[in-house]
Amino acid sequence: MSKDLNKVMLIGRLGADPEMRYTASGTAVTNFRVACTRRRRAGQEGDVREETDWFTVVAWDKLAEITNSYLNKGSKVYVEGRLQTRSWDDQSGQKRYATEVVANDMIMLDSRRGDRAEGDEAGGDPMSRAGGMEDIEDMPF
Repeated sequence: MSKDLNKVMLIGRLGADPEMRYTASGTAVTNFRVACTRRRRAGQEGDVREETDWFTVVAWDKLAEITNSYLNKGSKVYVEGRLQTRSWDDQSGQKRYATEVVANDMIMLDSRRGDRAEGDEAGGDPMSRAGGMEDIEDMPF
């Protein structure tokens, strides 16, 4: 067993609709941003403060197509994947870096229909799973 581990698990909401494109070889890739908000007490008065972290998520192949088709701004999701940092030179020749979550699994946490409560049977399964190895025909919705 390897002694190294690179694993990220996020639960949050999309800040905008996903953006899908295709590589030159025809592989689907979708980018979206997930906001994860936490509350903490600050100061001696115990004021509750909210802090939000934003994560860029990249999905490939079938998972890219699924996320593009079924997620939109405000969707609540669980994303599992790994961190990846890439670098490039910008137009002025300066080195730039971006750290992203490369998704290998995604679970939609919202009910299927916005007018239903989470977990409502008529609204669909709020834990619909979309992994990279599953066929879209096998999806529970």
